[in-house]
Amino acid sequence: MSDIPALPCYLDGEFSNTRDAKVSVLDRGFIFGDGVYEVVPAYAGRPFRFQEHMDRLDRSLGEMRIPNPMDRTAWRGLVDKLIAAYAKHVDRKPEDTNQLVYIQVTRGVAWRDHVMVPGLKPTVFAMVNRLYIYTPEERAKGLMCVTADDFRWKKAHIKSTSLAGAVLSRQMSADVGGSETIMFRDGWLSEAAASNVWVVKDGVVLGSPRDNLVLEGIRYGLLEQLCSRADIPFQLRRVSREEVLAADEILLSSATKEVIACTVLDGKPVGNGRPGPIYEKLFSGYQQAKLQGT
Repeated sequence: MSDIPALPCYLDGEFSNTRDAKVSVLDRGFIFGDGVYEVVPAYAGRPFRFQEHMDRLDRSLGEMRIPNPMDRTAWRGLVDKLIAAYAKHVDRKPEDTNQLVYIQVTRGVAWRDHVMVPGLKPTVFAMVNRLYIYTPEERAKGLMCVTADDFRWKKAHIKSTSLAGAVLSRQMSADVGGSETIMFRDGWLSEAAASNVWVVKDGVVLGSPRDNLVLEGIRYGLLEQLCSRADIPFQLRRVSREEVLAADEILLSSATKEVIACTVLDGKPVGNGRPGPIYEKLFSGYQQAKLQGT
C-alpha cells in the first residue's frame, strides 16, 4: 500500500484519501463490475463540460437500472470539493492546476447473486488526480497505434466499470510500444480501447454513429461544434477498415487526450506521417473551448 499515493477521494459521504478508503468485498462493483463511471477533466480549477458528463452518467445509470444517488448540484459540489482538496494537497491554487476527477457509482453491497437485488444503496466513489497534458513535442510527433477486432460486448454505449475488454485491447498496443488500439467490428470502425476515433479524408471528418456499439465520448458533441466553427464537414456514419487505412489523418479524442493525431498505424504512416491541418484546426479550437469553459 505504501506505493499508492494518498490523493483526495470521497467514499459514501466521507472525504479521505486513496490510501485509506475501503470498499466492501461484497460490493457488486468489485464482484461483478456492476457499476458505471465518469472522468471529468478540470482546467484551471474548472470542470470542463460538466453538464455533458452528468448527462452521460444519467444515461449509463439508467441503462444499468441503478438510481442516481445525487442531483446535479450535489455532484457539482462534490467535484468542486475534490478539485480544491487536490490543489491544497499539492500546495497550489486551484486555478493553477489541471485535474481529472474520476466518479464511480456501483449498485451497492449484497450477497453474490447475478440477479439485480432491489433497494440497494449505491456505492459512490470519487477521486482526483493530476491531468497529464501532452507536450508540444509529443503532439508534433503524434501517436503510434495498432488495429484489432472489437471483441467486446454490444452495449459499449454504457460507460461501465466492466472494462476487461478495454484492458485487453489496450494491452495489445502497449505490448508493441503503441499508444492505442483502434478496433473494428465486422470490418467497420467502432472506437479505440480508451478513445473515440475520427477519420479525415478529403477534408471531411468522419466518425462512427451514435449507437450501442460505441461509447459516445463527450468530445463527440464538442468536435462537431469545433468542425462547424471551422467550416470543416463532419459526418457520423459507418466507416470501413479500408477507409481508415487510407485516411489522410486519424484523430483520437478523450478526456485525457483531448484531440490528438495518430500518425503511425500498424507500422505504416498515416498520410504523410505527421499531424495534419484538420488536427491543427481542431486542436486550436479545443484550446479556445477550454479557455471559454464550453
